[in-house]
Amino acid sequence: MRCIILCIAFIFCLPTFGQYTETINSNRPGLSYGAFGVGNRVIQLETGISFGNRNHALRLADADVFGVDYALRFGLLTGRLEFIFDGRFLSQNETILVGGINRVYKTRNFERNTFGAKFLVYDPWIKRDQKGPNLFSWKANNSFQWEDLIPAVSVYAGGNIAVGEESTFMPPNMPSLSPRLGLITQHNFGRWVFVSNFIYDRFTTDFPLFAGIFTLTHSLSRDFSVFGEFQTLIDDFYSDELLRFGAAYLFDRNFQVDAFGLINFKDTPQRWQIGLGVSYRFDAFLKDDYLKQEKK
Repeated sequence: MRCIILCIAFIFCLPTFGQYTETINSNRPGLSYGAFGVGNRVIQLETGISFGNRNHALRLADADVFGVDYALRFGLLTGRLEFIFDGRFLSQNETILVGGINRVYKTRNFERNTFGAKFLVYDPWIKRDQKGPNLFSWKANNSFQWEDLIPAVSVYAGGNIAVGEESTFMPPNMPSLSPRLGLITQHNFGRWVFVSNFIYDRFTTDFPLFAGIFTLTHSLSRDFSVFGEFQTLIDDFYSDELLRFGAAYLFDRNFQVDAFGLINFKDTPQRWQIGLGVSYRFDAFLKDDYLKQEKK
């Protein structure tokens, strides 16, 4: 117990500099993780609600689905390390044609609860900041450079935690804990940001999942941005290709709201979804330390 207390005390005494940004760094409204964290000793809450429909042509089933997404993020070690707890709770009313009669089945359960850590392995912007601008060429500072193709890279490791009764939204006979690994890359091209996630999930179970998520975000102004996202799921339990699109608006440097839509490209099931969300950064306890370092 004493060792745990000492470790916690050490963590909160770490210097607060690094990747703390002027405005909130949210993963919403897409599903991909960005390579960069929220910042050292920053706590961030991201949550949203959604409504959608799943119509399965072969099963003659039609389901209305209400969902709640949530994520709690906490940064450490000058922002390179981030702990993430995220998941989704679903409430589904499914109508299935059985013997000429429409039967309604109501299901409420968690689709996923995952706790993990993300670590920034490589940040190309550190080297560029150290090198500084080219004092002899405006063109060199404002034109495309080959080094712009080098992304920031993070790795992720975590575990899926089964809560309560077995969920029909997950494969059968899932253990109480299953692993989840990920590789994350991020390219920043001025007002454009391209993020890739490669995820290997539940690989110790009978239903391993490979997922790829590719998100392109464009800032139209300081406060308003739009995004498009493609996700592929390769799994014996459920495979699909999903397209998300939407926008986010920054109310102030710590508060963002977003809206999104989703469609897929098959009819087993055919899906659509719309949703709204918010992200809020709790960093009041950082301000004094951050300002002191700015003055140095």
